[in-house]
Amino acid sequence: MPAGAADPSSIGRAPYEGERSVGQLFAEATADLSALVHDEIALAKAEIRQDVKRGVSGGVSLAVAGVVALAAVPMLSAAAAFGLHALGITLGWSFLIVAGVYLLLAVVLGLLALRSFKKIEPPRRTIEGAQATADVLKNARPRPATQEEIDRGLGRRP
Repeated sequence: MPAGAADPSSIGRAPYEGERSVGQLFAEATADLSALVHDEIALAKAEIRQDVKRGVSGGVSLAVAGVVALAAVPMLSAAAAFGLHALGITLGWSFLIVAGVYLLLAVVLGLLALRSFKKIEPPRRTIEGAQATADVLKNARPRPATQEEIDRGLGRRP
């Protein structure tokens, strides 16, 4: 260890039993901070994963709505329009009524997808935890040594 390092033996005394050096304390604080950041990241991943699942669910609903609208509309529209025409409605009005029904169906499916998307929320617990950690780190100040600690550091006994 280089001369002048923060080791209890460098000030001319042997460390007391159970006493840790500044380097050991710093290493422990660094490990604790690293674990805290790791836990915050894990929490963020868990919350975001849940929101991604909701987003995928909404996206699938929207895709199904699009497939239904594109694949079924031509065949069913013609059949329904000719069925309405057989009931005595002119062919033009029959096609217009059928088109309106399919647009209404597409709107309902789109609203269901929108409802799924609105359930997506920001990762609040992660944000709160990160803000609390930042506040603690901002307000962390080294505590001044007491006279007793200074005396012990110089090898004096109270």
